[in-house]
Amino acid sequence: MSTRPDLGGRLGIRLPILQAPMAGGATTPELVAAVSNAGGLGALGAGYMQPEAIAEACRAVRRLTDKPFQVNLFVPDSGPNEGAPAADANAALAPFRAELGLPEPEIANRFAPDFARQAEAALSADVPAFSFTFGIPDEAILRAFREKGVTVIGTATTLAEALTLEDTGLVDVVVAQGMEAGGHRGTFLVDYEQGLVGLLPLLQELQAKLRLPVVAAGGIMTGQGIAAAMRAGAGAAQLGTAFLTCDECGIPEVYKRTLETGRDDGTALTRAFSGKPARGLRNRFIAEMAEANPPIAPYPVQNTLTKDIRAAAARQGRPEFLSLWAGQGVALCRRLPASQLMAALEREMAAG
Repeated sequence: MSTRPDLGGRLGIRLPILQAPMAGGATTPELVAAVSNAGGLGALGAGYMQPEAIAEACRAVRRLTDKPFQVNLFVPDSGPNEGAPAADANAALAPFRAELGLPEPEIANRFAPDFARQAEAALSADVPAFSFTFGIPDEAILRAFREKGVTVIGTATTLAEALTLEDTGLVDVVVAQGMEAGGHRGTFLVDYEQGLVGLLPLLQELQAKLRLPVVAAGGIMTGQGIAAAMRAGAGAAQLGTAFLTCDECGIPEVYKRTLETGRDDGTALTRAFSGKPARGLRNRFIAEMAEANPPIAPYPVQNTLTKDIRAAAARQGRPEFLSLWAGQGVALCRRLPASQLMAALEREMAAG
């Protein structure tokens, strides 16, 4: 494909490294700022945050850095919500609650923040970059960011999805999410099984057929991995699992310790925690849900139903009931401050 725009220049970053926007508390302002201060692009995973919290988090990041960063949101599913009714899915979780000493919760009336208000909060915060996954926001939302000079970043798991993003004319950068990636799958045009394309084949296809610059995501943990992705056509790499064990990351300590024992063959895709396929470390919750095959509500209903279980597991130090999102490169996790990890990645890129 013809020469693409310079991605580093577009994003205002010195290093071709993006910290993945992992929602649920992992991406603290301290982590976001540390990555940006070290020359990469920090990311606030705001998919579960209320608009007011997004605004405050952006202010907190700005108190710690004057460098660019991004805010990421989850596009609501516009298709049919296939899955079990909330009451049935909730009843199937009773044995886990009993073991954790939890009462039966009331089922919420609302399961996710209002997306339009979240987007407005990010827009009002004058974020340098806005990214999204699980689909494509309405044209009016994308146009509002573009008109304000914000770099717009979309997620694709297949060539068709990447071309769909490009065809909007309102997306600046495509994140190519390989099947190796930890966390939720961003697939939005086909069933997630069809979107399980390995990162290398996906990069080669996008290199041949896409005009937009591409960020490689999925299983990348080292500077050598970043360099390899760029040789395959990426303009930068996005790392998520690599930052989970950084000091500034907001996940529970028991989660970090469990990641340190992770193996390349120790992850699985599951809908059990959230209703949407996501890759994480295999544990008892995933195994027992798979064996019992109970009713599972659609995302984000299932995610809300399991929230009390995950919170109690974190408090009690029980990783067997946590959603331990991680990619296939998890065995290469390092316990370092984010600035030291960024320095190590830079050295490894130069050597590899």
